[in-house]
Amino acid sequence: MKVVLLGTGDSPGTPVIGCHCKTCEDARKNGWERKRFSVLIQNKGKNLLIDTSPDMRSQLLSMGIDRIDAVIWTHCHYDHFAGFGDFYRVQSNVNVYTSGEVHEDIGKYMEFMKYRRIEVESYEPFELFGMKITLFDVNHPPLRRSHGVRIDCGGFKVVISGDTNKNLPSKSLAEMMDADLFIVEALAPEGYRFKKHMNAKEALQLAKEIRAKKVVLTHLGHFFPPHDVAVKKYPLGSDFQTFLFGEEATLDEFL
Repeated sequence: MKVVLLGTGDSPGTPVIGCHCKTCEDARKNGWERKRFSVLIQNKGKNLLIDTSPDMRSQLLSMGIDRIDAVIWTHCHYDHFAGFGDFYRVQSNVNVYTSGEVHEDIGKYMEFMKYRRIEVESYEPFELFGMKITLFDVNHPPLRRSHGVRIDCGGFKVVISGDTNKNLPSKSLAEMMDADLFIVEALAPEGYRFKKHMNAKEALQLAKEIRAKKVVLTHLGHFFPPHDVAVKKYPLGSDFQTFLFGEEATLDEFL
């Protein structure tokens, strides 16, 4: 199994249009960016997307991906689903998995697209391409429903927190326990407070609580210092960062 962070930015990405803060200026000057959030999971020759970033077209072209075999949507915010429109005239009848509420909310925007809406319920595992997938509920107000994702494959456990604050249901925490890789959102360094997101301190505390073996922060805003500075203090993810699991690559290679 291969896990690729296609985009590690928050809703406007980095650099932010019209922003001339130190981080955005550093990104422009040194040619780095954070595309909007999406994760690619590859297993048994199949491609699964966790969320469809508004940057999906450039992300898939950069990866040389010709076809997506399934999509999971975590919630109905623009930066997590809007790129699905890039399938228009490229690929039809894509299988999309999420809860009924998220399908309903995103479906209002995606009426022009034909795709297979497959409803799944939180805490009820389903199989995809040799992987066991479980959605779990997270707290991302004011949305009525938002999910994290657990992926079990070959004895490894990958957990993606989804967009959430630190107030998670105990049932969800149980699903997240002992993750081999924890991909967790952290919008900003400590000192920032958000109603619907975590800062880096809160995300790392959550990682400790669930006993995650490896942690990578994502959904990063320009509130962080420039990447080469911030990464010395925090385990920040970067666009197209890749993790391998299986017989030929063990997690120890990434610790």
